[in-house]
Amino acid sequence: MVATDVDGTLIDHREQVSARTKAAVDNLIADGVPFVLATGRPPRWIDPVVEGLGYAPLCVCANGAVIYDSANDRILATYTLDVDTLAWAADIAERLLPGCGLAAERVGSSAHDAATPQFVSSPEYEHAWLNPDDTEVSRAEVISAPAIKMLIRLSGASSADMRAVLEPALAGRADLTYSTDNGLIELSAPGVTKATGLASVAQRLGVQHATLIAFGDMPNDVPMLRMAGHGVAMANAHPEAKAAADEVAAANHEDGVAQVLERWWT
Repeated sequence: MVATDVDGTLIDHREQVSARTKAAVDNLIADGVPFVLATGRPPRWIDPVVEGLGYAPLCVCANGAVIYDSANDRILATYTLDVDTLAWAADIAERLLPGCGLAAERVGSSAHDAATPQFVSSPEYEHAWLNPDDTEVSRAEVISAPAIKMLIRLSGASSADMRAVLEPALAGRADLTYSTDNGLIELSAPGVTKATGLASVAQRLGVQHATLIAFGDMPNDVPMLRMAGHGVAMANAHPEAKAAADEVAAANHEDGVAQVLERWWT
């Protein structure tokens, strides 16, 4: 099985799947090899990647909190933070990271389930990137329902510094990671990572972890790079991802994923 992160890994600096990468993925799929996306993105942000690939794979979304069947637009499994944990974590975050804003990522039965507001944020939350589907609500509403992710944003801070401050206080009650160093950290249910999501997919498909090739570039990719039989970090990767990998490939904008896949599938 081949599993890859999306941003900073599979797609280039224009957020496109290059022709070379698409061809490499086409070849491994033609050979009957399962291909899986493993991303911090929620299911509703998968469509552009599917369009670029011309193929709708199984997806590990939200850093392992959601297993999504993109071919049938169906949520197969979710792992959520409960309301009590959200409230507890919010209090700690606001105490240790003064001025931070809070947001919650939720999911319905499909990627675009209109019955479920899928991203809600407090008035203090400043987006780290364009998010056109945000619903601004009160702080109380952010933590009022189970969430696949809580996002904590502190403009002007580094995500690494935020993690260093907050993670010890969580005492294992939530899993903390980040996919950008632009003052944004993400909490998931305890023990939920891209690795646990991929383990679930591997079990569904009857694939052994030792036969998994995984690609990534940021700290949220570290667990899956470590669990894979062969973990590959990109040249543009965070030092933690490079340290966890078996190999460092060319950068995402140099078709690093394709260059590795072409060794076996041409």
